[in-house]
Amino acid sequence: MTSQTFNQIFWESITDYHKTDDVNTTSPNSYKSDSLEFLLYKKNWIDTVQWHLEDIIRDENIDPIRALEIKREIDASNQRRTDLVEQIDDYFFDLCKDVTPIEGARINTETPAWAIDRLSILNLKIYHMKEEAERADASEEHRAKCQNKLTILSLQQKDLSQAINEMLQEMQSGKCLAKTYKQMKMYNDPSLNPVLRKAGK
Repeated sequence: MTSQTFNQIFWESITDYHKTDDVNTTSPNSYKSDSLEFLLYKKNWIDTVQWHLEDIIRDENIDPIRALEIKREIDASNQRRTDLVEQIDDYFFDLCKDVTPIEGARINTETPAWAIDRLSILNLKIYHMKEEAERADASEEHRAKCQNKLTILSLQQKDLSQAINEMLQEMQSGKCLAKTYKQMKMYNDPSLNPVLRKAGK
């Protein structure tokens, strides 16, 4: 599986979400639950919902109580996102578990799944920038600026897609070590966050 498939799945998820454009919509993920495709779709669905929660919370007239509720939704979403990225990494590391690294094999600055995470967000940026570039009620200047940004985003997507493919190929050939460092986020863990720990006493 290559980044071309990743992009297709991300675009499918984004398009499915915008059929209702509602953060409370249930994900229609139809891939087999034990497949990489399922994880990728689920990952992007989380990103897409969170994208729109970030829009909602920036409403200057939002009720403060509702804003706090959304902020906590975003925190929980970030934790699910991190957990899912690590699941996706586990898939790739298991795929390469029998690969013997060559002498001098490099360690990449990020894991495959964190690069794929950036690709998921890039697809969201492209989708929404395309909307702005084509928005009928926007000025010609606005559309032109957004079209220029869309061109840049598309180039970034192309470059990142190629980089991911090269990383996966190098992992399978032993040129790049299949190695990860868990995020170990502390702020959602009552045993590690002193504020949560105090509140639980």
